[in-house]
Amino acid sequence: MSRKKRNYGLISTCMVAFALMATPLLIAQVEDRAQLRLKAMSLEQQGQNAEAEEIWGAIAKADARNAEALAHIGLLEARQERYGTAIDYYRRALAIDSNLPGLQLNLGLALFKVAQFPDAIKSFSAEIERHPGDLRLTILLGMAHYGMKDYLVAIPYLQRAIEHDPENLPLRTTLARSCLCSKQYQCVVKVQQQIGALRAESARADMLAGEAFDRMQQGDAALNALQAAVLANPKEPNVHFGLGYLLWTHGKWQDAAHEFELELQNDPQHLQARIYRTDSWIRLNDFPRALPELEKLDAEDPSEPLVHFDLGMVYANTGRNEDAVRELRMAMEYDPANAEAHLQLAKAYQSIERIDEANAQLDRVKGLPASARPSLQEMIDSIENPAP
Repeated sequence: MSRKKRNYGLISTCMVAFALMATPLLIAQVEDRAQLRLKAMSLEQQGQNAEAEEIWGAIAKADARNAEALAHIGLLEARQERYGTAIDYYRRALAIDSNLPGLQLNLGLALFKVAQFPDAIKSFSAEIERHPGDLRLTILLGMAHYGMKDYLVAIPYLQRAIEHDPENLPLRTTLARSCLCSKQYQCVVKVQQQIGALRAESARADMLAGEAFDRMQQGDAALNALQAAVLANPKEPNVHFGLGYLLWTHGKWQDAAHEFELELQNDPQHLQARIYRTDSWIRLNDFPRALPELEKLDAEDPSEPLVHFDLGMVYANTGRNEDAVRELRMAMEYDPANAEAHLQLAKAYQSIERIDEANAQLDRVKGLPASARPSLQEMIDSIENPAP
């Protein structure tokens, strides 16, 4: 045998020997990692998040491409409401293994929690392709589109979810809200009727139906729906305000003022209820009662046109004509299209013999459309979703 062949044989023998020595070590490492994995999962189930995350972190450090460990760290971060960190871990896991069970769902949930709705929809859509018809994913997709104010897209998802869970009142209310915001008013009324057929009470659904009837110019039906909402839950936010506002638009000032007062008993900080209660007093010619409240409202928010209009009316009816002119001019600055303010300003100018200015205001009224009060839906929406 040549010397070269003897060397090859020696090398082969050494490699086999090394492999035989290394195999028990590798097996031990694999067994240790499997034990660690089981321990981490057990701690996770027991709610010991910090301890579980420490073990998953050690596994991920030993194997940077262990998608399962990264995904579990993301889950534990999400449980602690650290959603940004959770999203980062989920995405790292996704880049390694996009087929890991539940990963897309958990990523979508974390994205949903931080209102990143477009990305959440991508994750939920990827997951629902694997689980067609899944109720939870259907609801989540509907709610994500709802969160984006993409109401028309949300409606079919919400309707399919309700078919599987017909007694879910919050889901039905969300559907009614989506229908209202997409101007499908008959859909809102239908949802309210379906809730009634279930012999369930939902003040929120009744309120939404009232807003829909108001939009369809069915005043009596709108009042009935708001009265039903008050009976269902007199503590529902804005329920008394909504009924009061409808009564106010119908010229029922005494009843309106009573409802605004009830809303303020529920929520003493309700600004619009204060403003419209005071305006109702003005319409009832209760100027002494209205003036102190108007002065407080003006100090708190000098940009509210109705407050300036009402101050102008008080001053005009108590002989303070110059003050009336000032307040009515301010009301017009904040609401130039208010024909009523122009007419009252013209009267105030006439009372102090500024005839040319009075005529100018009357001319301006001719070019304005008839004053249109905000709809109930617009009022409620401005309260619940104030402009930044």
